[in-house]
Amino acid sequence: MTKILTTGISRRSMLKTTATAALVGAIKTAFPSGAFAAAPGPEVKGIKLGYIALTDAAPLIIAKEKGLFDKHGLPEVDVAKQASWGATRDNLVLGGAANGIDGAHILSPLPYLMHTGKVTQNNKPVPMAILARLNLDSQGLSVAKEYASTGVQLDASKLKEAFAKKKATGNEVKVAMTFPGGTHDLWIRYWLAAGGIDPNKDVSTIVVPPPQMVANMKVGNMDAFCVGEPWNEQLVNQGIGFTAATTGELWKGHPEKALGIRADWLEKNPNAAKALLMAIMEAQQWAEKMENKEEMADILGRRQWFNVPPKDVLGRLKGDINYGNGHDVKGTDLFMKFWRDHASYPFKSHDSWFVTENIRWGTFAPNTDINKLVDQVNRDDVWREAAKELGVAAADIPASSSRGKETFFDGKVFDPENPSAYLDSLSIKAAS
Repeated sequence: MTKILTTGISRRSMLKTTATAALVGAIKTAFPSGAFAAAPGPEVKGIKLGYIALTDAAPLIIAKEKGLFDKHGLPEVDVAKQASWGATRDNLVLGGAANGIDGAHILSPLPYLMHTGKVTQNNKPVPMAILARLNLDSQGLSVAKEYASTGVQLDASKLKEAFAKKKATGNEVKVAMTFPGGTHDLWIRYWLAAGGIDPNKDVSTIVVPPPQMVANMKVGNMDAFCVGEPWNEQLVNQGIGFTAATTGELWKGHPEKALGIRADWLEKNPNAAKALLMAIMEAQQWAEKMENKEEMADILGRRQWFNVPPKDVLGRLKGDINYGNGHDVKGTDLFMKFWRDHASYPFKSHDSWFVTENIRWGTFAPNTDINKLVDQVNRDDVWREAAKELGVAAADIPASSSRGKETFFDGKVFDPENPSAYLDSLSIKAAS
């Protein structure tokens, strides 16, 4: 009797163990990243995210199109097109509860400008957090066709005489960027200043939303602009102007857009924030693969996303750059990076440079505590937690929050440990 009873229990235990193993195996197959492991699930089913029609919004769009938000327990994520960076700011100020948005594909300095109230109504601070970088490189410095004879490329000084002549005839020289203090504003200011052109005195800077850049240059509203893709490539494809240089030539491997989130949403939904990050990280890994570039260009070109021909997206995604001035190169390493070279990790040293440049041009006060401000906004700790939960290889998780010194095309060096020395080395700045 005892023997029979013991045998029965052993058999039931064996069946239970086998069933459990099968269930675990099925879960691992369905969710290879480890989502829905022992950690608590997301507090909410989704979040409303904003994006601008720029190629560097791809991680959000791919995560939506490929069902990655759903996979990580966020089936109600809404990725909503914004008309401009000003609209993105305004909707973030409103927040999702007031029919705005709680997060966005965003210019990396913009969360800092909002967090300090520099660009908000009545200068009211809106606490913000940066959870990830979305990409490196691949913005463009483009110029109207009338300046082709100057031969201007990376050296902007070749525009100095032509700009001076235009001003001497009583005409305004207009240089467009997408938002004051944003990345495109800082890139074009750096480029002009390195060539001896003072962006505060020698030209007029104007704000134009990215999707409207090409149309405005077509009707002669600007002489040069800085914007992300696909708009530089579209400019060349339409024969309206040319790209003098890509921003990766100014600073190789430079940071560009970020995933910005309202700090109050992050505080209320820490698990949802990690799930959001895991979905976006997987999208970044997918977007990085060269074999996926054509499909990505097709997806981004669709009417509901960018509404542009895929060819306007594809070339520079692959590193094929037709500058439009007789300079046409294939297979360069200037393509947009989404994952390689730690593209996703929000290095604090990168944000320190953005804050320092905004000190240079007078947006932030000279006595700004850069490290304190960066520590308030940059939440690389959340990124690291999400990466570990996703199962990202240790080699893809940086050992430090700082990438160290950065060198620019004109030989200037930014040391995050000594930003004042960098500022002192610059001959053109707001106070000059």
